Parts: sequence; C-alpha cells; structure tokens
Amino acid sequence: MNKQEFVKEISKKSKLTQKDCNNCLNAITQIIQSTLKHGDNINLVGFGKFEVKHRMARRSFNPQTKKINLIPASVVPSFKPGKTLKSVVN
Repeated sequence: MNKQEFVKEISKKSKLTQKDCNNCLNAITQIIQSTLKHGDNINLVGFGKFEVKHRMARRSFNPQTKKINLIPASVVPSFKPGKTLKSVVN
C-alpha cells in the first residue's frame, strides 16, 4: 500500500476528505520525525513505540580488499510493535 492508497483508506474509515486526511498524515509524520530528531520516543499503547537507538562504532572486514574498515557510531530510528499489533498480524 502506498501513501495515496493509505490516505484513501483513512478517508473511507473516518469520513473525512482525502485532502484533510493527507494533511493529517503529513502532520503525523512531521511530528514523529521532529520528536525522534530531538531524541524523544513516541509510545502509542497497543500499536507500538517509535524510538531512537544509538549504534556503537564497529569494525567491518572487506573480503575483496582484505581491509578492515571502521563504521562510525550512528543514531537510527526504530519501531517496536505493541502487543495488540502483534496479535492482529499473527
């Protein structure tokens, strides 16, 4: 399902216009992005948790060149599904 299909489904379920649903979806994604950018988590009970994880620096080995490279530390977004979402999918 792509974004437009998702917006259509939201529109059907909520009985709002597709334009309003698109604006709402854009607002939600912007809020998630800015919250994670500031290092905070978003916990939606039953659905899941959006969080920021810190990856430590590590070494990798390139078998073609036989070189060891250093992969720098990074911060990555993560999603952990909640119990309700897991049970619906299973």
